[in-house]
Amino acid sequence: MSLTRTFLPMLGHTRGNRDAATCHFKCGDACAKDVCNTSSNSYFRDIADAALSRRSILGIGAVASAALVVGVETVGATAAHADTVVAPNGGGKLSFQAIAPVPRTVDAMTVPEGYDWAPIIRWGDPLFNHAPKFDITKQSAKRQAGQFGYNNDYLNIIVDKYSGRSGVLVANHEYTNEDLMFDPTWFQANKAEAAKIAMAAHGFSVVEVKRVKAGTPWTYVRGGERNRRITATTAFAIDGPAAGSELLKTVADPTGRKALGTLNNCAGGTTPWGTVLSGEENFNQYFRGTGSETDARYGIADKATERGWEDVDPRFSAHNPGYENEINRFGWIVEIDPQNPDSTPVKHTALGRFKHEGANVLIADDGRVVAYSGDDERFDYVYKFVSKAKYRRGDRKHNMTLLSEGDLYVAKFSGNSPASQIDGSAAVPADGSFDGAGTWIPLVKDGASKVPGMSLEEVLVYTRLAGDKVGATKMDRPEDVEPSPVTGKLYIALTNNTQRDTTGKATVDEANPRTRNRDGHVIELTERNNNATGTAFAWNILLVAGDPSKDASTYFSGYPKDKVSPISCPDNLAFDSKGNLWISTDGQPGTIGYCDALHKVTLTGAERGKVEQFLAVPAGAETCGPLIHDRDGSVFVAVQHPGEGGTFADPISFFPDYVLNPSKAKRGEVYGPRPSVVQVFTSAKGHGPKK
Repeated sequence: MSLTRTFLPMLGHTRGNRDAATCHFKCGDACAKDVCNTSSNSYFRDIADAALSRRSILGIGAVASAALVVGVETVGATAAHADTVVAPNGGGKLSFQAIAPVPRTVDAMTVPEGYDWAPIIRWGDPLFNHAPKFDITKQSAKRQAGQFGYNNDYLNIIVDKYSGRSGVLVANHEYTNEDLMFDPTWFQANKAEAAKIAMAAHGFSVVEVKRVKAGTPWTYVRGGERNRRITATTAFAIDGPAAGSELLKTVADPTGRKALGTLNNCAGGTTPWGTVLSGEENFNQYFRGTGSETDARYGIADKATERGWEDVDPRFSAHNPGYENEINRFGWIVEIDPQNPDSTPVKHTALGRFKHEGANVLIADDGRVVAYSGDDERFDYVYKFVSKAKYRRGDRKHNMTLLSEGDLYVAKFSGNSPASQIDGSAAVPADGSFDGAGTWIPLVKDGASKVPGMSLEEVLVYTRLAGDKVGATKMDRPEDVEPSPVTGKLYIALTNNTQRDTTGKATVDEANPRTRNRDGHVIELTERNNNATGTAFAWNILLVAGDPSKDASTYFSGYPKDKVSPISCPDNLAFDSKGNLWISTDGQPGTIGYCDALHKVTLTGAERGKVEQFLAVPAGAETCGPLIHDRDGSVFVAVQHPGEGGTFADPISFFPDYVLNPSKAKRGEVYGPRPSVVQVFTSAKGHGPKK
């Protein structure tokens, strides 16, 4: 890692004012590289499917309650936590006046009138009694392994039912920014130790939290009995049909059933049985490959990595004999048990290998578990997994095996408008909406490959190639895929794709209707006949994002454009108890010039499509992991990479502690930015916006 802006490939090439450091550290400058999906599989363009017409599908009634995620079973480290069921978001309603968008240079956490905010836990806060207090001048791998990790993305707080005043906070840690973490002089002299610190800053943190009563702020418990750190060197079990495959064996693990660590964990989900899922997303940037076809499809280059981990640990280079398959051991959905710090986390091969943004689970009418996931890459796909076995309420041991075996599908979307009406401008078709039908194409069915020329193990290890072969629809960076806990409808965040309809790339289609789609869009998907295990669905576009005051291509389901908050680059999704959608953004500073934000979107009635901005994160930061506890009047966000674009010596953000002068900082106090989990809560005094 260079620790200098001279070596940022995206410098001068980002759209608007987005900083090149985000592209560099988060995804390895993916946008500066060739598109991974060069397959010639077909794109739908204005294909009407008579059997799945809009008329026959969109009249579906409300989803049956059995198909909804109605609660979370949690089993704690003690009997007091056993067989707990907690509503996903509680009840009630958050009332707020939408805030104005915040210019990208503002270093403040901005919340609505009547709300306050406070960090619950920050990068470097000690999780264990033996872990030292954070001191940025004395970091070591050992210290970091006992402290909250860097760049928190997915977030949940699982409340213990019988008290309501305790629980566990689970956050994953996507990536590290060495420019902000290390003094450059120290870094140049200690690159091996810096790499080990970065490895320890990846993974997960599980930490107990407590509060006085419902509605009051949470604080974290140092030394809590369930506290745990999972890092890039933690032992994982590999399960599912590909476990033990020759494609997963290495000299360090000749069984192909044990892996060390998890990397670049992005979004995630909490299962009905209380475990946490997370996706290994941009894992490619950590490895040096061999230049093979499969490496190229996953964006793995045959050159030294910027992070240089292959110089510290041989498994990060496929050129080291015996480690040719180490790359294949990343790119999975992982499952951890936040109630048992001694449990072995699992990598599930049955859900396929790609750049998982995350995975979210519902229980279908027939009792089987369905998990949805997006592959966060330009022109990649949306997937669905259906378990073989059925969910058993209260049988946590059984339920923790449900993701180990089942059927895997990839989505193909078909539009119902004439080709002439989908011209790349995102002008709404004559029927009044972007919509159509779709099919879940099987990749694995009844334990066998359904992809010609590929074995079961090959389909699961090289899932992207399997999707290419069956003609899945190339999408505009599908990120979070979330089922509504109220209606069961599915929402898909398509963050952006500035390569859409450019020379040699995929043309526009009704599900991806905008040329050079810099601002992204959100799709609403309804399984046919409310059957989450079936193969047919209907879909429509909820919104085409952007700043409507400047961009005529925006669309908000017909809601007046002059009455919505600007929104760009939708990323993570969440719901409140009333079924409203909440969207966090990743990239607004570079597209519409505002700090990234969290927005509420109404989904039903006359105000369908109404976007209201709830908060904005500080300069350089991304809004992640939104969690809506509206009964308590609380919203939680993971503020990721605050101050990105600055450096250790010259920070552009001082979030969340705002110690502005290092000469005035107390000994060991940090004066630069720290990724943090933040709670926004109703203010007893009801005073104005907190900044």
